[in-house]
Amino acid sequence: MKVLISGATGFIGRHLIPRLLDYDHEPVVLTRSEAKARDLFGASVRVITSLDQINSDEQIDGIINLAGEGIADKRWNEARKQALVDSRISITADLVSLIMRLEHNPEVMISGSAIGYYGCRTDDLQLPERGEVVDDFTHQLCQRWESEALKAQTMGVRVCLIRTGVVLGHGGALAKMLPAFKLGLGGPVARGDQWMSWIHMDDEVEIICMMLTHNSFHGAYNLTAPEAATNATFSQTLASVLSRPCWFRVPAVMLDLMLGEGSDLLVKGQNVYPERLLKAGYKFAYPDLDTALAQVLEPAD
Repeated sequence: MKVLISGATGFIGRHLIPRLLDYDHEPVVLTRSEAKARDLFGASVRVITSLDQINSDEQIDGIINLAGEGIADKRWNEARKQALVDSRISITADLVSLIMRLEHNPEVMISGSAIGYYGCRTDDLQLPERGEVVDDFTHQLCQRWESEALKAQTMGVRVCLIRTGVVLGHGGALAKMLPAFKLGLGGPVARGDQWMSWIHMDDEVEIICMMLTHNSFHGAYNLTAPEAATNATFSQTLASVLSRPCWFRVPAVMLDLMLGEGSDLLVKGQNVYPERLLKAGYKFAYPDLDTALAQVLEPAD
């Protein structure tokens, strides 16, 4: 398949492109920085910097939409929140407009979303894809993002929405946690009873690749491992894998100073369950946290 990917130079995209090549797909990378894409992927992919570089008569078989500003990269204020919305909605709308312009519709559009769809919460309620939502900013952001992508359905395109949790791999959220934990200064965030729903990078990219070619997949899916963990359990497990203590606790007030309203992403959480993936028969390569963290953190040969 010829597959157009937005956000390919991001954390998930950097791992996804090699897997697509392994499966003999033909990636077309949409990026703001051609130099960065070339540095990451070399000559193995086609790189474009504008959707205008795709002719209307070109056959694009699939679209994977991963673009968006980092949700916890900066302190939230009204301008930052608007940037989070715009960076997701605008590229998704542009991709839908591309589909309208193409003479041959793609077979599938796989569009990013997040477990923030269910809102930042303090309860223990397990959340399948039809789970109850809290109508806060994170829900509204994801809901608008998903609604924009679903417009492609009106043109006969199969749409999959991937509500991704904390992705464990080399980089991303785990890379921000590791320095403190390696120094023996790691520990739970605030009370530590908030839920963290996570997924190993290998499962993340394998599920995306599977959705490209399996026509039975459509609609929203929770991309999280079956066993969510509380922040305290996650912290203790990470410390144990690193053979370090887990004594220190990060006060909620410190996170509020650093991230503003965005601190809810860490102080609150979601207990998300991948009901639709499991019912479809997907077998997670890393279903439990110990195995997932051990694999990510094992020393390189």
